[in-house]
Amino acid sequence: MDKITDLAAQAGQALQQRGLLLTTAESCTGGGVAHAITEIAGCSDWFDCGFVTYSNASKTALLDIPDALIARHGAVSEEVAAAMAAGALANSNAHIALSTTGIAGPGGAVPGKPVGTVCFGWSMHSASRTERKVFDGDRHSVREQTVAHALQGLLRLLGHS
Repeated sequence: MDKITDLAAQAGQALQQRGLLLTTAESCTGGGVAHAITEIAGCSDWFDCGFVTYSNASKTALLDIPDALIARHGAVSEEVAAAMAAGALANSNAHIALSTTGIAGPGGAVPGKPVGTVCFGWSMHSASRTERKVFDGDRHSVREQTVAHALQGLLRLLGHS
């Protein structure tokens, strides 16, 4: 079992033990987190749905993120990652959400946000957190590291290291 599949299985166990449903809101990972989760047999017991909101317009339409928030902070920001997680919760039956938004490359870098910059959001009940990371490597590597980190953050939120 590879690292990502193992993390997804651990997340599933932790969610199922607590009777929680997960939703995802993904941009730079293009559904990679949802894909990892749905590789786990029985995930329908703990996974509600995933939103792939690659464009800013889809973030607004599907996750209710105000255009002004994206204009003020940029799509790759902790503020937008937090809003993505909150929007996924509001538009699903889930109890917990994770989000990813970033610059996987090879293009797309802007001042202060190099290729590999990814912002994450995790939200459950009243607890939410965000994080910004900069990963090294090519597009595939950045996306793979992002999926793994998103699942690790979910496990931390659920009290598993």
